[in-house]
Amino acid sequence: MSESENSSEKQRRDTTDTEYTARLKELQGARWKRVLNVQAPYQWNIRRFLGGRRVLDVGCGIGRNLRNLPDGSAGVDHNEHSVEFCRSLGFEAYTSSEFHAEPDRRRFDGMLMAHLLEHLPAGEASGIVAEYLPYLTPGATIMLICPQERGFASDPTHTVFLDGDDLESICADNGLVVSRSLSFPFPRWMGKPFVYNESVVIAEVPRPL
Repeated sequence: MSESENSSEKQRRDTTDTEYTARLKELQGARWKRVLNVQAPYQWNIRRFLGGRRVLDVGCGIGRNLRNLPDGSAGVDHNEHSVEFCRSLGFEAYTSSEFHAEPDRRRFDGMLMAHLLEHLPAGEASGIVAEYLPYLTPGATIMLICPQERGFASDPTHTVFLDGDDLESICADNGLVVSRSLSFPFPRWMGKPFVYNESVVIAEVPRPL
């Protein structure tokens, strides 16, 4: 691969720059999505597992889920432009370095990682889950969401495909107790033709004995 091709590939996969934030805003603001309210079932699915909890939304992007999470929730993202946009909407949001820099950070009783893990380099998914576990209370609910085949192929910034079994293994690596593993909104076989089918795993931080 030539130097120019390498540069193009890096730019294509970069999720930290302002162009990536602009792309998220364009995708979320598509008129047909607003008219049909296509996010409604996905937000319902998040609320049924995390509703009523103070949720840490890791990989919050431009705040698509933050706007529907309970009061006291906060977002974290490594893209400073996305964090700035979240703040402009009135959400509590931090860059990763800002979040970790506060020594007495409050704890959350829920954590959401929606469409984050598939963007990481191979082998890093378990580590990023572990990185944020110290900010959760015992008994906290964790929700991991990744796209299935068609959705994974639709985004050039996706790097590693993770199915439900992979997400369960990530939870096991971190000592989390899995309570649900499902395909949403349609059965698992729809992951190949339908771009928005997701693998969802729900787990819990163990309580002290």
